[in-house]
Amino acid sequence: QVQLVESGGGLVQTGGSLRLSCAASGRTFSSFAMGWFRQAPGKEREFVATINGNRGTYYADSVKGRFTMSRDNAKNTVYLQMNSLKPEDTAVYYCAGRYGGRTPEMDRYDYWGQGTQVTVSS
Repeated sequence: QVQLVESGGGLVQTGGSLRLSCAASGRTFSSFAMGWFRQAPGKEREFVATINGNRGTYYADSVKGRFTMSRDNAKNTVYLQMNSLKPEDTAVYYCAGRYGGRTPEMDRYDYWGQGTQVTVSS
């Protein structure tokens, strides 16, 4: 069983930055593909970014150029560096993990964290 715990959310002004972290339990983390998703109030959960075990990444168009996903396999942790934040980035951010390659498809992820709130004020 794999457990994922997000941290790093908070309140930030428009144009500010935050770095989210997701710590994973388990000894097979390096073989996991990881993803970040977000859900704004009244909206469906949506894809943000994903990373392979070999650190190849893929981003949603809405965050490309502003967000960077990375991983430290020695620490069993993935990160989401969020720059130039906008009010529309306000959401609960979830990390997710799966055996296999990266994918933006939510249904392909086997493990989910509880989420961390990010609020961007205008």
